[in-house]
This record gives sequence, C-alpha cells and structure tokens, in this order.
Amino acid sequence: MEEQVEKVAKAFVEHYYNIFDTNRSFLSSLYQPSSILTFEGQNIHGVDEIARKLTQLPFDQCKHLITTVDCQPSPFDGGILVFVCGSVHLLGEEHQLRFSQMFHLIPTLQGSFFVQNDIFRLNYG
Repeated sequence: MEEQVEKVAKAFVEHYYNIFDTNRSFLSSLYQPSSILTFEGQNIHGVDEIARKLTQLPFDQCKHLITTVDCQPSPFDGGILVFVCGSVHLLGEEHQLRFSQMFHLIPTLQGSFFVQNDIFRLNYG
C-alpha cells in the first residue's frame, strides 16, 4: 500500500509542477468545485478562482526544483496527503525562492485524482 501511495504522489508532483512550469492555465483540470487553495494565507475556493489566482501570478516563466516529497494515505478512502519542499526559479531573478506545498489528493470515479486541498507557502529566511 505505501509503495503505491508513494508512486502516485511522486507521479502527481512531477505532473503538477511540469504543468505549472509550462502552462499554468491547464492546472484547473486538477481541481474540482469543492477544492480549496490556501496561497500565502489567502483562501481561494473552487476551480475558477484557483485558476484565476494561479494564472495571474506576477511572473510568466518559472522552474520548480523539488527537494523532497513526503506522502501518507489519508483517512479518506484512497486519498493521499502529499507534502513538497523545494525551490522555484523565476526567469530573470538571480536567487531561487524556497517553498513548501501540501496537497490532499482524492480519487475520482474515473480512476484518477483531484486536488481537494492545496496549501502553498514561501519559506523566508
């Protein structure tokens, strides 16, 4: 069970940040109307609002470098908690920004997963 959870979590992380780095508008397909994103302390609800927030970030290009991916099965049947630490390099910026992000993945009837909860924080200092 743990091996499968880890495999799904790592595949999701690779998929998510690849989309984020290449075309953020496609990230909306990973969320549902019940999804919640907490971005630097701001709660954002639903697919449309989450997509708006992510596509209106004040930079066009970036590259995420993932340091760690930790995961656990969640109490929700088949759900997975994923905690990511890494850095993001913004085009034209000298220094990378460190970040942490948590995802709560929920299985769909079609056999994939969607992001129910997403919490993002930059790590200063």
